[in-house]
Amino acid sequence: MFFILVRRYKLLFLLGIVILLIQVFLAYKSIKIPIESGNKLFVEKINILKDRFQSINDIKSSLNDDEDIINSNIQHQETSALKNDKEKTLATLLSELKFKPKCDILKDKEVLSAVQRAKTQPCKEHIIDVACAIKTNTFYPNTLPNSCPSGNYIANRSIGCFKDNKKNRLLSKLYSNFKESNSAKKCIQTCLQSGYLFAGVQYSTECFCGNTEPDIKHKLPDSSCNMKCPAEKTICGGYFTMNVYETGIAKFSPQVAETQPKIAERRAKIVFLLTLNGRALRQVYRLIKSIYSVDHFYYIHVDTRQDYLYRELLSLETAFQNIRLSRKRLATIWGGASLLEMLLSCMADLLESDWKWDFVLNLSESDFPIKTIDKLTEFLTANKNKNFVKSHGREAQRFIQKQGLDKTFVECDTHMWRIGDRSLPLGIQIDGGSDWICLSRKFVEYVTAEEKDELVEGLLKIFRFTLLPAESFFHTAIRNSIFCDSYIDNNLHITNWKRKLGCKCQYRHICDWCGCSPNDFKPEDWIRLQATEAKQLFFGRKFEPVVNQLVILQLEEWLFGPYIDGYLNLNSYWQSLYHFKDKSSPSNEAILLLANSLIRINSKSNLVQQFYEPGNVLEITDYFDLDVYKGFLIRHEAKFNENITLEVETWCRPNNQHAQVSKSNKIAKKIMQLDVSTDFDQKEQISRNFPRIITQVSEPCLIMKLSSTSQVENSTITLTVVWTNPDNKVEDIGEITIEDITVTSINFSKSNLKHPLMSGIWTVKLLQKKSLIGLTKFLVIPSFNNTMTKDLNSSHHLDKLIANFYLIKDTCISYNQKNIRDIIGTYLGNFGPSYLTSKNIVKFNECKKSLWSSMSPDPKSELLTDYGNFDGSSS
Repeated sequence: MFFILVRRYKLLFLLGIVILLIQVFLAYKSIKIPIESGNKLFVEKINILKDRFQSINDIKSSLNDDEDIINSNIQHQETSALKNDKEKTLATLLSELKFKPKCDILKDKEVLSAVQRAKTQPCKEHIIDVACAIKTNTFYPNTLPNSCPSGNYIANRSIGCFKDNKKNRLLSKLYSNFKESNSAKKCIQTCLQSGYLFAGVQYSTECFCGNTEPDIKHKLPDSSCNMKCPAEKTICGGYFTMNVYETGIAKFSPQVAETQPKIAERRAKIVFLLTLNGRALRQVYRLIKSIYSVDHFYYIHVDTRQDYLYRELLSLETAFQNIRLSRKRLATIWGGASLLEMLLSCMADLLESDWKWDFVLNLSESDFPIKTIDKLTEFLTANKNKNFVKSHGREAQRFIQKQGLDKTFVECDTHMWRIGDRSLPLGIQIDGGSDWICLSRKFVEYVTAEEKDELVEGLLKIFRFTLLPAESFFHTAIRNSIFCDSYIDNNLHITNWKRKLGCKCQYRHICDWCGCSPNDFKPEDWIRLQATEAKQLFFGRKFEPVVNQLVILQLEEWLFGPYIDGYLNLNSYWQSLYHFKDKSSPSNEAILLLANSLIRINSKSNLVQQFYEPGNVLEITDYFDLDVYKGFLIRHEAKFNENITLEVETWCRPNNQHAQVSKSNKIAKKIMQLDVSTDFDQKEQISRNFPRIITQVSEPCLIMKLSSTSQVENSTITLTVVWTNPDNKVEDIGEITIEDITVTSINFSKSNLKHPLMSGIWTVKLLQKKSLIGLTKFLVIPSFNNTMTKDLNSSHHLDKLIANFYLIKDTCISYNQKNIRDIIGTYLGNFGPSYLTSKNIVKFNECKKSLWSSMSPDPKSELLTDYGNFDGSSS
């Protein structure tokens, strides 16, 4: 009824609203509330905050929270008292830095935020030094030269004033509206930066870009363009009239790759630059095995924090003359400037080597070939001196904003800190896309030369403070140099992008930005891999055997034929978690506490109770079979008597029997998995903490897998998650939302628990409304030096707890025939022949004959050398 009246008396209704607004405005003017009162209130609030909070960080945090109140209450007209008080408070914060900043950074919110969050003093100082250097306006180059041939086009040349049409724009490729900053210069630079030949300004604030010169028939007298630019006293077109300019570049088109080499052409020699991280040693051997040829070279950079991988791979140098490891090692992070520094450093080292190569192609341990190396060699032989990079494929300004290229980032404390906006230099086109590249020797010599030209020097200055610089530096250098005619838009890779899963901001802990990451290939993606056979693609990514090993095996047999019948362990995979020779601490120190407890439990529970005394833990290895996590293997010393010590490997796995679900609830009946872990990978929908080791500093999350169902009223439901500590006190209450219960899904709920967590057995309850539909328990392992858990740290209590959450599957001994004769001889002398019954001795199988053991043969990771087999298994 109300809406009928509104439509009928629409004019009267609108008139009433106008009268009401006028009355409100008059009332406001007559009352004249002084905005200064807001100032006093806020000053009083700051004084209260000073008394309430003892730490400077709390005051700073509160000031940040109240920033909107400052802006709205005082309308940017702060009193001198408030300014002084705010500056005094922030100055107190800066006094904690233990050094004097070279400039005033009190108004730089992003710089202050980065400084406040940085952990070390050198990092804080580095952030401030960069911020102060930028304030001089000489830090970044304002303009850079473009050496790519431009034909007859001249930068900034005016073509004239033209009549535009709303339906058929003169320049239709890019549109921007710079309401306060438009000018011919700004528009030309925007279009040039995006790779367009022509720029046009219109209606004062509008900027258009395109590649087609306007038809002469649309040209008007210059006086028809008569509206001033907002940023300067020049003309920016008019009402559907446009001033058009040349940007000074020629139209860019990537080269088309040749398919067949010329007759008698010397075959290209490739350097495979392997940039490795992590502990996937066997997968690295498997990758090298699949791409190895005596005709090519293999240069390996191992992250400086990965001493296990470096130590194990170093022996390749003595076994293969064409494999070398970089001695200059860097610690790289996702998106970091260190990635570009590492690539350039390796390339410079390669140029100084005695290797004669034509191309350098970078790979990681997550790459794998999808064609044979012979086919790649033939292809690159046909395209010598070309450079293979993959462009972003979208409008350049969107790419710049998405990548954060218009921001300054500083890398330190293994983090990329965003500290403010910046302008990219004039005169060049910005390009980028993938950081997987294949570059010619001549271009590598150009970008790594000791005496760099102005373009390369300027680009290096920019990209040292850029997020994901390796994804743009090489592209931009090619586009704007004499090498622009060598650009081929192809990085030779097929990448498994599933952006709904891969773009989850999973790198926020190491970067002040959101980014995307590709998914791992799985058997369901096989048809995509097969479809590359007729394309100029030679590698795929990502492949991780801890996620799916079957697809890698399928790919190997597709490329090289099936393995010989009788090969063992083709469906198994082992990956080291800990090695006693590691210089760095394990990523989870509790792994050693857990391992020592389990081998103690095993030695005491064995049928031959006094057969050995457990010794030092040598290595801990994750074990997978048929893409299912089977547990972890503890290789350790075992003392059989005072003179004989052998290596024993014990197979353990988490006990997954701690979940209970309601038998009457419809949702509970669909629960296939309910457990607690850490390091949940949203992209792959798995926990990467395979052994389920949770410590007092962990951030546990509940993981729940549901089967599909159609017998529900609502497809979206929300469940309550209650976290209870070992004293049965509620520590946190959260939620888990299932967006679509009609399909099989994996869902997770992060906890918000205070640290350190109480060690012992925790309980997580799952409720629908107020009804308990499921619960699960998990163990928090105590820290080594936590005095709060002194009693629990004793081996007796710890072993008892661990025995409830971990199972021991099997044990084997690493021995040969001489070893076993020595053991038998010793025990025959001490105990007599009855002690070594067949039942007892068979309890310990030989590790090399135990398929689950990390010492069992692994043909997938064995490299053939001139000297015989190079065993890819860990020593």
